[in-house]
Amino acid sequence: MPEILYREALNQAMAEEMERDDRVFLMGEEVAEYNGAYKVSEGLLKRFGPKRVIDTPISECGFTGLGIGAAMHGLRPIVEFMTWSFSLVTFDQIVNNAGQIRYMSGGQFSVPIVFRGCSGGGLRVGATHSHTPENWYAGVPALTVISPAFPDDAKGLLKSAIRSNNPVCFLENEKLYGFKGEVPEGDILVPIGKAKIRREGGDITLVSNSLSTHLALAAAEKLAAEGIHAEVIDLRTIKPLDFETIAESVCKTNRLVIVEENKPFCGWGAQVAYQVQRELFDELDSPVIRVTGLDVPQPYNSFLEDAVMPSEIRIMEAVRESLA
Repeated sequence: MPEILYREALNQAMAEEMERDDRVFLMGEEVAEYNGAYKVSEGLLKRFGPKRVIDTPISECGFTGLGIGAAMHGLRPIVEFMTWSFSLVTFDQIVNNAGQIRYMSGGQFSVPIVFRGCSGGGLRVGATHSHTPENWYAGVPALTVISPAFPDDAKGLLKSAIRSNNPVCFLENEKLYGFKGEVPEGDILVPIGKAKIRREGGDITLVSNSLSTHLALAAAEKLAAEGIHAEVIDLRTIKPLDFETIAESVCKTNRLVIVEENKPFCGWGAQVAYQVQRELFDELDSPVIRVTGLDVPQPYNSFLEDAVMPSEIRIMEAVRESLA
């Protein structure tokens, strides 16, 4: 299989879906003439023209509302946020409009729209540009929340998201855009709501998503040298949650460490921990441990930011604590 960058996988997904279905279009800041702030939409304007690849003003409220209206009338918009931190000014539209219209209209309207863009910290851009908001949007019943870790899933899940009749929040960690991985050629679709076991092991389960999956895998590799064999689960989709895969692994290893970039209070890992202790209490040989971002605003300073982010060292310490 060819190896391509994460951003190239996303580009392929959008291009293939726009070619397949002329109702699909892309809109957002700098997506056309500039080829995207992170070059995810490179070449799409030339290929599909300005009616389907649309540069917008710096007005997230304006183009988010336009996208939702277009979706209600039968189109399939992809709305790009330059960063998911900027989605906060559109929270009402995503949650109350896209997220509630099918229910409020008694099923008369669907909202087949994808909100996508970069998220996450670690790039020294400060507290207002470093949010990891999977947990905020996962609390809305009608929203699907996806955060892939690898290029093949980025492509396959984005294609599935574009074809979905539900509103989808698709979060791409900015640090992954330059990550390269194998991506099958052709029309690949990855099912929404299905986790993937990235590494098998029998001593402890590590559950993660997005960039945190790479940290978990790196930690698992180092732990293997100590004779500790960790199973690493990449959730891929936060909502709906594939609890079945988590449960099967915990029943095998009897221990669980959750790795997430969210802040600790009300992060998605808190929900996983609750469900595990509620349904699998007798299977646990030690308490569930969470490795999260620290409960402080994201610092600009590089040393401070590294200190508040999840890390291989913190994951390994959590594993050793669980096994002690």
